[in-house]
Amino acid sequence: MTSFSPNMLKTFETCPQKYWFKYVQKISMPQKASYFEKGKKVHALANYYLRGDDISKLETALNTDERIVWENLKQNEFFQKSYVNSEYNLSCKVGEYWIGGRLDALVKDENFYYILDYKTGQIPKNPEYDYQTMVYLLCASKKFGKNIKFVYIDLKNNQNCVIDFDKDYEKPILEICDKIKNTQTSVERSKKCDFCEYRKICI
Repeated sequence: MTSFSPNMLKTFETCPQKYWFKYVQKISMPQKASYFEKGKKVHALANYYLRGDDISKLETALNTDERIVWENLKQNEFFQKSYVNSEYNLSCKVGEYWIGGRLDALVKDENFYYILDYKTGQIPKNPEYDYQTMVYLLCASKKFGKNIKFVYIDLKNNQNCVIDFDKDYEKPILEICDKIKNTQTSVERSKKCDFCEYRKICI
């Protein structure tokens, strides 16, 4: 049975046709690797660092911009909390649907668990109701209870966006999953299509 990730839900909301290509027909289209390189390096370093691995040699391979971002993360107040897990897969059932994803890290203090998500680019415009926020908080709350927060660590601007768990998150998740289940995949082209990696094989 399909388990819906935040990226799947976002893709469908943006374009059902793109969802069909990517997740139903499983057509993979090439994208520029350089766009993701910094983020991948930071996420890998963070995972090794939190697990207690020796990363001294890896740190010497960072360029100036990457080193600044990495130092910002190491000094972040939430990144310094007690380690629970990293690159952590979580899933849960909401209604008849399974949802889930991979958390960058889970940490805690005496009062709360914190889901950490490192962003080297932009954080979502409406982070409280971003599918990643809602899916991760719902899944983590079912395992660790309601004393849980989601923290976007904005490494570009060196600031945090902290979001509390909301019991009403189930409603929008159920709505988008219902749409995926029932929607046909015929859509009209829009201006956004010009920037889509599937534009050459689309309608």
